[in-house]
Amino acid sequence: MTTRVLPTTARGRVRRAADGTAGEGAARAGLTARGVIYLLVGLLALQIAFGDGSKEADRSGALEELAAQPFGAVLLWALGIGLVGMALWRLSEAAFGAVGPDGRKAKKRLAAAARCVFYGFVAYSVLAFAASPANGSGGSSDQQSRDVTARVMDVPAGRWLVGIAGVGIVVAGVVIGVQAARRSYRKKLKTGQLAPWSRRLVDVTGVAGGVARGLVFAVAGAFAVRAAVDYEPDRAKGLDDTLRSFAETPLGPWLLVLVAAGLVLFGVFSFALARWRRV
Repeated sequence: MTTRVLPTTARGRVRRAADGTAGEGAARAGLTARGVIYLLVGLLALQIAFGDGSKEADRSGALEELAAQPFGAVLLWALGIGLVGMALWRLSEAAFGAVGPDGRKAKKRLAAAARCVFYGFVAYSVLAFAASPANGSGGSSDQQSRDVTARVMDVPAGRWLVGIAGVGIVVAGVVIGVQAARRSYRKKLKTGQLAPWSRRLVDVTGVAGGVARGLVFAVAGAFAVRAAVDYEPDRAKGLDDTLRSFAETPLGPWLLVLVAAGLVLFGVFSFALARWRRV
């Protein structure tokens, strides 16, 4: 029996195809995991808006909610593995560039590297919770935000660092919202595979969800800036307190309802990206 040896170029093509398939699977698993988290956070925020404030509307609350479901442990491990895939996908974009004509630019690669670090941390926290639910999910986002702000303020020029970080988060929120309103996500979609109903689904969830997400980022950043100006770390707010602050506006809980519904829609949008995004 003879063994056929593939030429070097053919082996290279086969390897690149396998790597591409693995990378695409990691990206789509990561987008799905992100969608689950935003969907759960949005639903928890809706509960707060309608009077049930017993649960945290942030990642820790989402994990606890997921753990309480049938096969919760399996779901948590699947979520953590999906987020590892997201981190690896962003790492590959930082190393080799993303899809699109400007995907290899330094700015895009730096952004991908930052996302890799962020999702790596999120994946670690989810997997740690899955491995030991009794130890909790590492505390609420509100307490973590206050603790980090206090530690940074203790270093030289700490107030400036917190203020600059807050301004950066505000700018990021504005950019997220504007890009969503302009439907910039369309550039990365497999438009040829979108039926009319799926295109409407992507646009409704992408615009409404992206604007809501950007608003939450911008308000959280504004609280960080205020904490720096007033030199009061406790004024910094995590995701849960930021969402609750929408109910304290003149519009009352209805603004929180709109933002929470937007986060739910962003979760659905992430699922749509997992299906139709080019990666």
